[in-house]
Amino acid sequence: MCFDADSSPPIAPIGGASIDQRHLSLQAADGNEFAAFEARGAGDGGASVLVLPDVRGLYRFYEELAARFAERGFDALAIDYFGRTAGIAARGDDFDYMPHVGETTFAGVKADAAAGVAHLRSLQPGRPIFTVGFCFGGSNSWHQACNGLGLAGAIGFYGHPNRVFPQGATPLVERAATGEFDAPILGLMGGADPGIPAEEVERFREALTAAGVEHELVVYPGAPHSFFDRKFDEYGDESADAWRRVLAFIEARTA
Repeated sequence: MCFDADSSPPIAPIGGASIDQRHLSLQAADGNEFAAFEARGAGDGGASVLVLPDVRGLYRFYEELAARFAERGFDALAIDYFGRTAGIAARGDDFDYMPHVGETTFAGVKADAAAGVAHLRSLQPGRPIFTVGFCFGGSNSWHQACNGLGLAGAIGFYGHPNRVFPQGATPLVERAATGEFDAPILGLMGGADPGIPAEEVERFREALTAAGVEHELVVYPGAPHSFFDRKFDEYGDESADAWRRVLAFIEARTA
């Protein structure tokens, strides 16, 4: 698990920013109906962002993150993974998500992400679209850079680059070797993350370099998995730097 139920993004709200936000449901090409949260900025941030959650699926952390993007003028959409197994109703903090994680598939996440991208394009045709995800969503975000969605970039916080997860996925290092990436990559990793050893990050870096994929993988020494959390005051500098890099990555690729 990346974040606790009471965690929140370590990003200060912008006072006075005008945004529109709502809960909605979307339908994937395979007929799956899933929950989503949309936040739209009043300004022109020039880009749209698809937010891919951790293993909890859609909950308040990612709704708040979408709102923080919207305050900067971006349209943002956070999606849920569990429409096929848990439906679209709102869930409490006691939701037992792990059985549903075990039933997610690469094909299902791909279909839902494609529906999310299509929704964002319907709101602002022609805008560049980025994905950003955390843990399970971090690797899911990078996978979408291989899935023909026409992304401008894919951002992942502490995603694992070398495992078969969700079921049916090909490890990202292998997808790089076969030339499947068609968008730049930003990775933001904890140097003290026991689940993602340094050698796995370097293997990903080497695979992206060999494939000629534009990328930046940043490792924060001493930072744990899920360091990007307002409750972790001791990693405030790392979180602030990560957020700056996310915004810079998007802005550098926005016309």
